[in-house]
Amino acid sequence: MQKNILSLLVVFASMNLIMAQETNSFPVQARIENGIIEGNYNTHSGIQKYFGIPFAKPPVGELRWQAPQPLDNWDGIKETKAFGPRPMQTMVFGDMKSRSNGVSEDCLYLNVWTPAKKDTKNLPVLVYFFGGGNVAGDASEPRYDGESMAKKGIVVVTTNYRLNVFGFLAHPELSAEADYNASGNYGLLDQHAALKWVQKNIAAFGGDPNQVTIAGESAGSIGVSHQMASPLSKDLIHGAIGESGAGIHPTMAPVSLEEAEKIGSEFAQKIGYPTLAELRNLSTREVYELYNESQRFGFPAVLDGYFLPKTLPEIFENREQAMVPLLLGWNSAEIPGMAFTQGPYTSENYASKVKEAYPKEYKKVMELYPGGSEKEIELSATALASDRFIAYSTWKWFDLHRKNSDQPVYRYLYSKLRPPLVDNTKASGLAGGTVEKGENSPPAPKPVGAPHACEIEYCMGNLHLVDDYAWTADDFKVSSDMQNYFANFIKTGDPNGEGLPQWDAAKEKDDTPPVMVIDTESKLIEAQTDARYEFLDKAYGNN
Repeated sequence: MQKNILSLLVVFASMNLIMAQETNSFPVQARIENGIIEGNYNTHSGIQKYFGIPFAKPPVGELRWQAPQPLDNWDGIKETKAFGPRPMQTMVFGDMKSRSNGVSEDCLYLNVWTPAKKDTKNLPVLVYFFGGGNVAGDASEPRYDGESMAKKGIVVVTTNYRLNVFGFLAHPELSAEADYNASGNYGLLDQHAALKWVQKNIAAFGGDPNQVTIAGESAGSIGVSHQMASPLSKDLIHGAIGESGAGIHPTMAPVSLEEAEKIGSEFAQKIGYPTLAELRNLSTREVYELYNESQRFGFPAVLDGYFLPKTLPEIFENREQAMVPLLLGWNSAEIPGMAFTQGPYTSENYASKVKEAYPKEYKKVMELYPGGSEKEIELSATALASDRFIAYSTWKWFDLHRKNSDQPVYRYLYSKLRPPLVDNTKASGLAGGTVEKGENSPPAPKPVGAPHACEIEYCMGNLHLVDDYAWTADDFKVSSDMQNYFANFIKTGDPNGEGLPQWDAAKEKDDTPPVMVIDTESKLIEAQTDARYEFLDKAYGNN
């Protein structure tokens, strides 16, 4: 009985919140390329919101595993007041707290927040790509909400893109039917289609199509690096922000079309539907279940000769990337050290794992990532695991652009320790959100830095929408500073502004380039760890 009463109270509270939001809003319309849409104008915030705007035909039926197709026009007024369905996925990374309307192959929708008044023109634009390993995620998540950034005078767009088997499967038959003779990369082509939509339509929301900054975290950041490199997208963007990730070996780097087709063919054979006709004839549920049963973690991006003609290092070294200002960085403890040691932080175990990973360079690695005391081993193992996971690839992107463009490049290290969880029966997830602790779970070790994905709600000004953590005044200060750096960069290509510590761009020949350490008291320092990345650069063969 008590449980039923509690459930009713939760329902009533949710209804009251929805009614309050509607009470504060009135409908507004915008005419875009395909017709008229209707969103809401919130009188308390001054922000107009349009949610669930279609930007391509639903990729279903014969359009499954095709590049996104242009929309048909519609008559009348299309209501865009609720988030569209999120892309097909399982909740791989704990509770990502989606606000979307279900899960569907029909997922190509984007959302717009704008502070524009009736005569406003030429506002800067931010297009944000969510993270989630190209297997999960959703543009409706509260941490990506655009209202806070819109209050800074920016038109904000968050966009869905296809994921996992639905977004990245390559297959010889798919390549044969495509007019560009390749397959895969559908999720990246969705991002590109969203950027084309912005070019054609953002003026209707007061935005300037000639001042578009793209940003993203993790797989979203990798998406930014790919859009910056792609000949299809590079002229559609005017600035780029990358948070932890670039599509450079060993982090989700693209593979050859031949290899991608082989992976796709083997997958299709394994699940028992080897031909394209059989695959397309499967229901959404069947594809979803067969993919999950296969235990694959997504499919790689592809050097398809169309969206991606070459690897990112090759494109940047040839100066063929988007020549735009770049702001990027990573977090101080992206992934726990145990991801590398696979066991206790003892001298014997750490040395054994380093020898296993780097048999010929063991001594060099021990110099760069020393293992004396248990605490030093924990810090070094965390640094090495984080570098191998995602920090090195982001550094390489930084290094390539500063050396092969005349554009400013700003680098940060996000270091704010996260406060405790409000609910101590839960634990933080790897890519955001929380997961239930097991009954016999050992106590989590004290954090030695800022973990992967933890900065998203800070830089977007959305701590108030993420209720998992016991935020403090320090957290709100860091969020204010980081959001202002990002907002300034989106507006001017330079993060600096009043009340913020000076952030210098890196020069091409800097041996110790400047790094903004973002923390309760942010400060600019000279890079102290780049020898690690230069070593890994040779080890990975990207130099």
